[in-house]
Amino acid sequence: MSDGFYVGPVYIYYYGVIIMIGALAALWLAIKEAKHRGLDSEVVWDIVPWLLIAGIIGARLWHVFTPSKSMGVGMEYYFSNPIEILKIRKGGLGIPGAILGGVVALIFYCRKKKLNFFTWADVIMPGLALAQAIGRWGNFINQELYGSPTDLPWAIQIDEANRLPEYAQYVTYHPLFLYESLWNLMNMYLLLVLERQYKEKLIPGDLLLTYLIVYPLGRFLLEFLRLDISTVGGININQITMLVVMVFAILMLIIRHRKYKIAAEQPVVEKQIENEEKKEI
Repeated sequence: MSDGFYVGPVYIYYYGVIIMIGALAALWLAIKEAKHRGLDSEVVWDIVPWLLIAGIIGARLWHVFTPSKSMGVGMEYYFSNPIEILKIRKGGLGIPGAILGGVVALIFYCRKKKLNFFTWADVIMPGLALAQAIGRWGNFINQELYGSPTDLPWAIQIDEANRLPEYAQYVTYHPLFLYESLWNLMNMYLLLVLERQYKEKLIPGDLLLTYLIVYPLGRFLLEFLRLDISTVGGININQITMLVVMVFAILMLIIRHRKYKIAAEQPVVEKQIENEEKKEI
């Protein structure tokens, strides 16, 4: 299977095309969500360049510091050959870094424009999940992000050139990219349903935190099937990161809602005290 095509002298990778389709789909959904909330959809157009640039930088740096073993190089290689960090077309992007970079960019953008970060993060999250679901099909084209060997009916065949050396004798593997794509679609659907069905119970930032629970949960579980893991000090850094993020998001969701509930009940309590004082007088 070819991994791209020529447009004149320029070679276009299918992976890049799929990533761009995912980005456009995220843009479309974010605009739709902004209009649904009665917000200015032009802000989404203004935010996108920030998110794309910061996301790419974050994704590349995440790979540099946590390269998977199939890349054949370690972190030291990039430190010794810093120019290689810029060669993104050779492969090597990490989704955790893309998400982190995007969040940082959104924080700075919202501060600059005096916008509510949590509100706009909630607008963007469903689109982000959709972009991830689409982008994972680029891994199918590149025959990467596959799981352990299996003979299940939906197993995918990996060419010998793309197999890890220790698994060269196996032909079919778990389609890990497909599992994650479906998980991300489910995440997108969940976020949209929450916003529409439970809007009165949500506070700004809830969709962001829900995303940071659901996606890490799926990624954490799927890492058990993944062969091409990224390790730091012998630890699966992606899996540990997902666990930490998920626990943090759960705690924040609980703490924020408790504070919100207390703040909402405070005027009622004060009113009751005031009425009691009036009765005593």
